[in-house]
Amino acid sequence: MKRRDLIRGIGIGAAAVAASACGRRTADGGHGMSTGTFTWRLVTTWPPNFPGLGTGAVEFAKQIEDCSGGRLKIRVYGDGELVPAFETFDAVSGGTAEMGHGAAYYWKGKVPAASFFAAIPFGFVAQEMNAWFYQGGGLELWQEAYAPFGLLPLPCGNSGTQMGGWFRREIRSLADIRGLKMRIPALGGEVMARAGATPVTMPGSEIFTALQTGAIDATEWIGPYNDLAFGFHKAAKFYYYPGWHEPGPTLELIINRRAWDALPADLQAIVAACASATNDRMSAEFMARNAEALETLVRDHGVQLRAFPDDVMQALRRFSAEILEENAARDPLFRRVLDSVQAFRARMTPYFDIAERAYLNSRG
Repeated sequence: MKRRDLIRGIGIGAAAVAASACGRRTADGGHGMSTGTFTWRLVTTWPPNFPGLGTGAVEFAKQIEDCSGGRLKIRVYGDGELVPAFETFDAVSGGTAEMGHGAAYYWKGKVPAASFFAAIPFGFVAQEMNAWFYQGGGLELWQEAYAPFGLLPLPCGNSGTQMGGWFRREIRSLADIRGLKMRIPALGGEVMARAGATPVTMPGSEIFTALQTGAIDATEWIGPYNDLAFGFHKAAKFYYYPGWHEPGPTLELIINRRAWDALPADLQAIVAACASATNDRMSAEFMARNAEALETLVRDHGVQLRAFPDDVMQALRRFSAEILEENAARDPLFRRVLDSVQAFRARMTPYFDIAERAYLNSRG
């Protein structure tokens, strides 16, 4: 099968095949078109059963088992249960696990362009990310970027526009950013460094203690749903928006390519369709739960909700554009992906402005 045909099949046509496989039993009591059973491991960058992210991975695995009639069983391992969070990419590439679930920007050191496939500063919101992946060539670029590592990536969740982060002290101007030690990964971290902060990368399980003890002064994580679960409001009271650094963060499913090639076509289609379903289901969950959690944080815990000052946002936007261009000058694939993103945004924005943006502004 040609790579373009594979991309088309798993990105668009797989849902129909998987629906058929889920809904039709064969004469021998199995589902779909093939026989044989498989047992896989899925490692994640999330704490075990963490709301939305960890639980989403568990639901994804269960859906695959249900749709395959038990022919593909997947055991899910959270951060540290099989490998540490930041070893997920290598574990799947090397065959320690057949699947991984996380965020592509964690692998920026291996694949400089990886951040585009999760979120870049001032980039796409979730709706635009999906459009770029499936209709704008983004998925093809993503799979090309991961191919040298023996990995097949697919979108598998989105937490929506994030919050700007938790700060132990108020941010009144760009001067207040200077000297901060902040947990923020990937390109967002590079931008904060240019603004005068010291970016720190650490897995979610370590953030609360670091914030509480003052090892860091600020942190971004995800949004109210997950931030409430981690109790960040107990360590910092200033909660900033918008999440300029991750406006539409896609979560990834990475699959060991040799394991994938060993699957029958109907099981491949089921995996792809369940990833797509998880992408939709997780977005809906985060939209609903973030709204509930934000109300709880402000009403019950006295969290001080703040918008970043205008001078901060202007500077961060300027630094972001500079850093994207600098990275593109160093890496040809980064350049190609940035060009793709910019061209797609230029094509989409005029419509987005008169449709989504205009409607939301008029709704009030």
